[in-house]
Amino acid sequence: MSFAIVTDSSANLPNEIIDQYGIEIASLVFRVEDRVYLSYEKGQDNDLKRFYTMMRNKEDVKTSCIEAARCKELFERLLDQGQDVLYLGFSSALSATYQVAQMVLEQLRPKYPHRRIYHVDTLAASLGEGLLVLHAARQREQGKSIEEVYNWQLDNRLRLCHWFTVEDLFFLKRGGRVSAATAVLGTMLGIKPVLHVDNEGRLINVAKARGRKNSLDALVKHMEETVENPAEQTICISHGDCIEDAQYVAEQVQKKIGVKDVVIHYVDPVVGAHSGPGTVALFFLGSRR
Repeated sequence: MSFAIVTDSSANLPNEIIDQYGIEIASLVFRVEDRVYLSYEKGQDNDLKRFYTMMRNKEDVKTSCIEAARCKELFERLLDQGQDVLYLGFSSALSATYQVAQMVLEQLRPKYPHRRIYHVDTLAASLGEGLLVLHAARQREQGKSIEEVYNWQLDNRLRLCHWFTVEDLFFLKRGGRVSAATAVLGTMLGIKPVLHVDNEGRLINVAKARGRKNSLDALVKHMEETVENPAEQTICISHGDCIEDAQYVAEQVQKKIGVKDVVIHYVDPVVGAHSGPGTVALFFLGSRR
């Protein structure tokens, strides 16, 4: 390969895409009670259904950003192999992961003066980040240089639209995204928030929908308003152990808009610990976020 593409486990890419394009993954960490887990391990599938069952049972889940030592080991392996490196990281507004990886790469730069090293804060999360990584991998496969792919990321990351909703407001309340009063009242009235990630990479609550189906339909409506060239796009849908709802959104997108391809996959445990079971998120390229 002309250069290595590295991202972190918060990109939520399915193993088949990771393997197909030879994408390198640096894993974040989560803890359930006293046990520590990696969010991603090459060649292994986490039992995500079991993880979301634990969340539904309100077990205590804590998350951590990427570990500098593990990150350094990965980057040094690639650089020692003579590969240039492009790292695409989890939004710096949502995690310290990008800052840790950036620090490690800048520390390594003097040791590898002949290697090209680039890093991008995607300002994205979950399969939004993953979709940017997928574009990078496909561009590399087409023969684009590391500089061309890097510049495309900078020019297009704010076109990566995130729209999502959650089933249970408890997890957003625990993460400080909604107040306790809002969570209680919203649960009683069946109100579902509609959220997106803004230009600074922050999670923003922008609307409310009455009932689950209306909240899912709202995701598609927002896509209709801003999507560009949908027939040429691969879009992504991530979910917190609610595949039927993810498939419903995919069907509505194809029915009302039409796209080239749809990737559906779980929200990983680190992101899912904050959004909760029942999360559905829709990602695509549009005229604005």
